[in-house]
Amino acid sequence: MYSGKTTVGKMLERLSGRRFVDMDSYIEQRSGMPVSRIFSDYGEEWFREREREACRALAGQRNLVIATGGGAITFPENVITLKKSGVIVFLDVPIEVILNRMKDDKTRPLLSGGEREETARKLFIQRQPLYRAAADIIVDGTESPIEVAQAVLEILKSSR
Repeated sequence: MYSGKTTVGKMLERLSGRRFVDMDSYIEQRSGMPVSRIFSDYGEEWFREREREACRALAGQRNLVIATGGGAITFPENVITLKKSGVIVFLDVPIEVILNRMKDDKTRPLLSGGEREETARKLFIQRQPLYRAAADIIVDGTESPIEVAQAVLEILKSSR
């Protein structure tokens, strides 16, 4: 959530030549509606099932850079699926940076309404330990997207 996954993912695509897929966009294309509408019309549970399906479909492909939605990694099944065919990278970003990045964006379904900052803080506290536990690599996400992408590639190269 506002860690820069999509931006860094696109940069990784450019630098590595691997195809980039944003999982939320993938789900939107397959369902024919934006994530916000999926949440409002069908609820979070229905969305999470689409997310599980997307994890299975995308993890079965080779040479992809995948940006999951913020909640995908909180489900152990998704983590297991993604780890079978790849490496999970966590872009570590402090809550203050996340709050600054989200201030003008009103499109996130879990952050709609008047308590956006409080909800973001709660999600951050809930998800941080899960992200860290799932991650094969943890990278400082506060640097520029190019620097973050280069750091990811350098770590991947040195771990081979």
